Amino acid sequence: MLPALLIAVGVLIALDLVGRIYFVRKVLKIFETKPPFNVPIYPPHAQAQTVEIPTSRGLTLRGSVYLATERPSRGVVVFYPELDGTHWSAMSYADCLVQAGFDLVAFDFRNQGESDYQPGYEPLHWPTLYEIEDARSVLRYVRARDDLQDVPLGVMGVSRGSQAALAMAAENSDIRAVCCEGAYSTTLLVMYFTRRWAFLYVPAWALRMVPRWHFEQTLWLVRGVSERRRRCTYVVIERWLSKLRNRPVLLIAGARDNYVHPEISDGLQDCIGSSAKIWLVPGAKHNRARETEPVEYERRLTEFFAANLKSAARDAAEPIASGSASES
Repeated sequence: MLPALLIAVGVLIALDLVGRIYFVRKVLKIFETKPPFNVPIYPPHAQAQTVEIPTSRGLTLRGSVYLATERPSRGVVVFYPELDGTHWSAMSYADCLVQAGFDLVAFDFRNQGESDYQPGYEPLHWPTLYEIEDARSVLRYVRARDDLQDVPLGVMGVSRGSQAALAMAAENSDIRAVCCEGAYSTTLLVMYFTRRWAFLYVPAWALRMVPRWHFEQTLWLVRGVSERRRRCTYVVIERWLSKLRNRPVLLIAGARDNYVHPEISDGLQDCIGSSAKIWLVPGAKHNRARETEPVEYERRLTEFFAANLKSAARDAAEPIASGSASES
């Protein structure tokens, strides 16, 4: 009886191993294929101060600074662009902040836009620790500037840039508020699409028998193989999110987003806690909330940072309009 049981267990383990190898090879190709985001190209902005920001690896990041007219400003917001986006896109999302009295700092990640290129590294929609290094360099630059170092600090990220924004807020307690549009985690997004499209390779009845942890282990293998192939380390943003439980976080999600389904925002909110609020924008596609609801977008964005970057020197006598943007 025992030998037969051992043989059966061995056969199951062998089948599981063969199955994992098969799916790792299938999923890896999809995992490393960049979707066609068709990111708009924005021209230089007349109000921008162009800047160069050194990194710890000797690369130079290039970006722009937009200063509010009145000084001191109500705060400074660091903008993290999406994959294939550049620092020139910042004002298309957040010019209302500059008009409301906030400073805005934007930059290009390495191997993107005008920043230096690191040989052998091709950025994908999955952020790596290289983008985190760049985000840290930008924060050091902001806090080293005499006109920015003492004002309240917030961050804003779009799509892939959202993970860098969330990570920086988790690492730096002086970041008072985080706003993200089209935010996702690599783990949540890969799991979502795996469950959505796995039936193309496995019968539906078989999928129902596979526990979630089995999918997670296989996807962990996919990520590990890709890291070795691409010589990078992917960001697991969930390791940061629990540190944001007492920090205001606004997650802007498009109800018609085909890249980042709204349920991904729900997953991020679960990881962060009640301090994270979701604004689900009806009819909006990926990173197109402002195009869909321009007036409401500007109102919520401005009120969110005004409420959470309050400065005793500037805002003590300025009441915030009722209806906080952090309410979903």
